[in-house]
This record gives sequence, C-alpha cells and structure tokens, in this order.
Amino acid sequence: MQTTNTDTKLPADKRPKLKRSIIDCDIHQSTGIDILKPYLPRAYQELVKLYGLALPSGMHFNGGLGGRMVDAFPEEGGSAGSDLDLMRKQHLDRYNIEYGILTGEGYAVHTTINYDYAAALCSAINDCTIDHWLSRDSRLRGSVFIPKQEPNLSAKEIDRVGGRSDMVQVIVSNGATLPYGNRYYDPIYAACVRHNLPFTIHVGLEGEGINSPPTGAGYVTHYIETRCARPAVMAAHLASFIFEGVFERFPTLKVVLQESGVLWLAPYLWKLDQEWKGLRVQTPWVRKKPSEYFREHVRVTTQPIEETPSREIFDHLLESIYAKETLMFCSDYPHWDYDSPSQALPKLANELWDNIYYQNAAKLYGLPPRRKEGL
Repeated sequence: MQTTNTDTKLPADKRPKLKRSIIDCDIHQSTGIDILKPYLPRAYQELVKLYGLALPSGMHFNGGLGGRMVDAFPEEGGSAGSDLDLMRKQHLDRYNIEYGILTGEGYAVHTTINYDYAAALCSAINDCTIDHWLSRDSRLRGSVFIPKQEPNLSAKEIDRVGGRSDMVQVIVSNGATLPYGNRYYDPIYAACVRHNLPFTIHVGLEGEGINSPPTGAGYVTHYIETRCARPAVMAAHLASFIFEGVFERFPTLKVVLQESGVLWLAPYLWKLDQEWKGLRVQTPWVRKKPSEYFREHVRVTTQPIEETPSREIFDHLLESIYAKETLMFCSDYPHWDYDSPSQALPKLANELWDNIYYQNAAKLYGLPPRRKEGL
C-alpha cells in the first residue's frame, strides 16, 4: 500500500513499461461541487449553496493526504483525480491503459433518507461524468450512480443513461440498509438486465447515515477497524445474492465485488458450499453449489489484494477463487493505497496475466479485444 506513485520517482529509463495494454476497473475521478452544482435542479442548487451537500459521511480519519496519494493533486489546485491531463500523465498513458472504468467519488449519496435529493444528485453525477470525462477521452467508461435506497428511482436512472455505450456498469456502496440479495432491490436488477449492465458493489459508507453498522458487533473507533471489517460486509451481500435466489430470478445478472480484498473469498466459498449441503432444504431454489453461482455470476477486482506468507499459498488461493475467470485488475487511482499496474501482482503465467489485466474485464463490460499486442 502506498501514498505516492513510487514508479514516478524513478528515472524515465528505469520505470516499468507494460508492453501489453490493460483495463483498469477502478479509477476515481473527482468532480468539484462547483462543476456538479449546475447539473442539479434549481431548488437543490440553492439549498447546496446555502448548506453544502448535507450528506453524512467521513466518520473516520483515512490514509494518505485526505485519502489520496500526495503527488496526485494538480499543481494549480484542486482535488486528486480532478485533472484529466494529470491522470493521463500519471496513470493512463504511463501504464498503457486501454480502457479505464471511472468509479467516481459520490458514494455518500447512499447515506441519505432524502430519496428525491439522492436521485437528483445521482443524475447530476452521471451527466457531469458524461460531459466532463467520457466526452474527453475515448479510453474512459462510466459507472451509473443510482439512489439505491429507493429501487424504483434507481431503475428510472438506469433506464435514463444505462443504454449509452460509454456507461458500462451500475455502482453502489458496500454500506447498505439491507443485504443486496433482498428482493426489495429487484427493480434495480431488472433494469441492469435490461441494459446488460453489471451491478458493482464498491466498498465504503459502511455504518454512515442510514446504512447498517460496519460490523456485526456494532460501530468501531478507527478507520483500520472499518477497513478490516469490509470483507465481512461484502461477504454478507454475496451470501444474500446466492441464498435469496437473485441469480435464479435474474440468470444473466453479473455482480462485481470491488476493493474489499480478494483471497478471503476462498475459505468463504468453501464455507458457503459446506453449509448449503446441510441446509439446502431451507432454500430449494438454490439449485447449484454457492461456489458455482460465484464462478458464473461474480467478478472480483484486485485492489487491495492480500499478501500471503508464501507464493504457494497465493497461487492456491487464486485457483480456489477461479481467478482465471473471475479476477480483474484495478488500481484505485488516485487513492492513498493505489496499486501500480507494474507492482500490484507477482509474476503470473501469460494466460492468467492476460485474463486478469484485460480479458475478464473486456468480456464483462463488452469492450473490444486488445489493440496493442506484444509480450
């Protein structure tokens, strides 16, 4: 984990060069309130001017400089991730990013009980992303922000912008009021299926605002506690998807688990399969082993991948989560724990590297085959 892009500190002739292009599934562009505000209805523009965004979040101190790499802030001012030219220089061009999936900074929208305001904010975020980012670099693709706490308004927003070729997924926070397998959310999944969009759960906002506590034991004091508890929240969502029968009701739906770690999934899948064998009479609609649903319907992003005591353990766990099919690279640029594409993973066999860094994401998001071949 790092708070600066260590590759940029090396002389140009010493920096790692990736000969093969890659797809980065998690780039956090930042859009300031002054740019976002004109996209809101006038009534909300006036309220935001008077009171700010009025969204609950930020209960814990983060890492880095405000949660960002210290060298990712534009020299002329502004937040990290707000300058496309700097993003190109530090990340897109340097690491041969063929496509970058923008995942934004607007997850606090999922913490408010004001559903109409949340819907207006999501529409503003989506329109602003289209105008200020997707229209300026053909490598970039967007994520549809939705007011997931109100599924019908969410479905409306997916239908509004989800048909665009440059919008490739629907994105929500890990923090939620109900596990995502609950049929309350079905209008969202129906809309995802209509537009062939994956449903991506990005960590964050656990225990904030209207969302449930970040752990089963309650609230915690420090960010490190929340961070270490995030896999358990994501695990609850995964079990909910499987045992509530979402993948039976929506057999083409794909779900992405983003930024909650990776290798913990191996023993968790073993446990899901074991418990299902003894308790499947309670959920007869679950027709396959949980690990089979995972392999078919779920994808996972690499950042932050766990460090194992040995390479042997690492390889075994990768195989246990079907990484050749399910794992996709993400950098988390420009956050403090950014993973450089050249340093994120140990040396991998060519086919596995190709699948993780490109092919799995290309299949999921309907992106073209790699243009820049070479080894």
